Amino acid sequence: MKTLDLNCDMGESFGAWRMGDDAAVLEHVSSVNLACGFHAGDPTTIRSTMAAALARGVAVGAHPSLPDLAGFGRREMSIQPQEAYDLMLYQIGAVAAFARASGSGLHHVKPHGALYNMAAKNPELAAAIARAVRDFDSSLILYGLSGSELIRAGRQAGIAVASEVFSDRTYQSDGSLAPRGLPNSVIHDLGEAVAQVGRMVTEGRVRCIDGKDIAIEADTLCIHGDAPQAPAFARAIRAELERLGVAVRAPG
Repeated sequence: MKTLDLNCDMGESFGAWRMGDDAAVLEHVSSVNLACGFHAGDPTTIRSTMAAALARGVAVGAHPSLPDLAGFGRREMSIQPQEAYDLMLYQIGAVAAFARASGSGLHHVKPHGALYNMAAKNPELAAAIARAVRDFDSSLILYGLSGSELIRAGRQAGIAVASEVFSDRTYQSDGSLAPRGLPNSVIHDLGEAVAQVGRMVTEGRVRCIDGKDIAIEADTLCIHGDAPQAPAFARAIRAELERLGVAVRAPG
């Protein structure tokens, strides 16, 4: 039976500011990526979201970001590879502390937002991120954009990787995600999202914004927890995967 991980970026509330309906999404996913405090999240949110995920048997990973609370980690910054390495270690360590205190451990690491997209194209940045994951814990799985430099860097570093695809984002013909500033870069229609997932799973292909079809490898599928429609997307996509005979479970 084909398997696929269904992951969600969550734990993105901060202080009195609420973001997303994490509890509703947790009913349908197999892994979560917890904000580490640099783009969103705070210590209490990390602890409570991790507890809820572990109670449901959902795998927990760290979701490190550029230090950009005001921009939700979605604005590019000019950083050197060593800075990226240090940012990764610092944030992974924070989330791992809560995992250890709860008697568990981290399952994976997935960079967030601009850092994720920068590492998808920049080999030096990708290598620094992969080294940080390896040096912290070589048993962790590195989640990265399918076909990207981050996946290649993880393999070269000798750690397990999971090629990630997206239900709610559109693609460019080079395999990168369409920048959020472009029209139609985010999919809001549930039927369109479910259809895109179906093609990724059954055909290993996705239609790009220029109309071109490209091949894509899918180990894990992302739903963005900050979107208002996230619970509905998670529910419908999980149902579609089960209809297609795909077992939903975390990699590894």
